[in-house]
Amino acid sequence: MKLKKGDAGYIRKHKRNTIWKTILEFGIVVCLLVLGILETETRLNLLTLVAVLGCLPASKALVEVIMIFPHHSIPKEVAEEIKEKTQALTVAYDLVLTSEKHIMPIDCIVISDNTICGYTSSRKTDVAFAAKHIKQMLYANQYTKVSVKIFDNYAAFLSRAEGMDNIATVEKEDTSKKEESIKRVILNLSL
Repeated sequence: MKLKKGDAGYIRKHKRNTIWKTILEFGIVVCLLVLGILETETRLNLLTLVAVLGCLPASKALVEVIMIFPHHSIPKEVAEEIKEKTQALTVAYDLVLTSEKHIMPIDCIVISDNTICGYTSSRKTDVAFAAKHIKQMLYANQYTKVSVKIFDNYAAFLSRAEGMDNIATVEKEDTSKKEESIKRVILNLSL
C-alpha cells in the first residue's frame, strides 16, 4: 500500500525514501565526476560540468532530509486507537506544519464539519500558535467559521475526538466533501 501525505506512517516512509534519493543523487554526481576525470585525465571536462549541475537537485534533496529528519511518525498503536474512535470523522496523521517562524509537528488532526481537533506529542509545539495558524490559513482559503483546538494531552484529545465522532454519527449530515477540502488545505501547509 502506497502511503500518501496525511496517512499514519507517512513521515517514516518519506524520510526513508528521501534519504535513499539523496544518496542516489550524490552517488551519480560522484560517479560522473570520477568518470570524467578518469577519461580525460583532467577535471576540466563536460562530465565535470554535468556533475556540478547535478549537485543542485542532490542538494535540494539533502535539504529535504535535514528538514524531515528530526520528526517522527505517530506510533501504529496510537493511530489504530484513534482510527477506532473516529469512524465518522476525516482524519490526517503525521503532519509537520510550517509557518514563517515555527515548525509545528502535529501527530493527528480530526475534522468534523467546522470543528478541527488536533494532537501533538511534541513539547516544542506551541498549541495556541498552531491552532491560530491553522485558523488563519483556513480563513485565507475562505473557511471562515472554523474552530480549531490543538491538544498536547492525548487523553483530552481522544475524549474530544470521540465526542466529535458521536455527534457526527448522530447528525448523519454528509459534510465529507467540505472536510476533505479542509484536510487538503491543512496538508498543503505540511512538509
